[in-house]
Amino acid sequence: MSDCLFCKIVEKRIPARILFETEELIAFNDVNPQAPMHALVIPKRHIRSLADVDPEDCTLLGALLIGSQRAAKELGIDESGYRVVANTGADGGQSVFHIHFHVLGGRPLAWPPG
Repeated sequence: MSDCLFCKIVEKRIPARILFETEELIAFNDVNPQAPMHALVIPKRHIRSLADVDPEDCTLLGALLIGSQRAAKELGIDESGYRVVANTGADGGQSVFHIHFHVLGGRPLAWPPG
């Protein structure tokens, strides 16, 4: 997707503070953090949102969760605790329409969110 912000990050056309990268995923620090530690974990393949995944994407979804776990370790919040969020659709708070998981931590997180 030539106009997708996250696709441009995957293609290295837009810089990002990358935590790690695999064949399937890339994880980077959020430019608008909502917690002291806030990373995004995205697939390199463009999928618009969680509502657009297919049963064939189960392996990729598992990789995103394992990637979220790794991002928490990279951020140093794996022991203290963290939250993983996937906003879906405009009413769900999704602002970039490329599936991504937020990994947030570094402070106590309240419930319910927003």
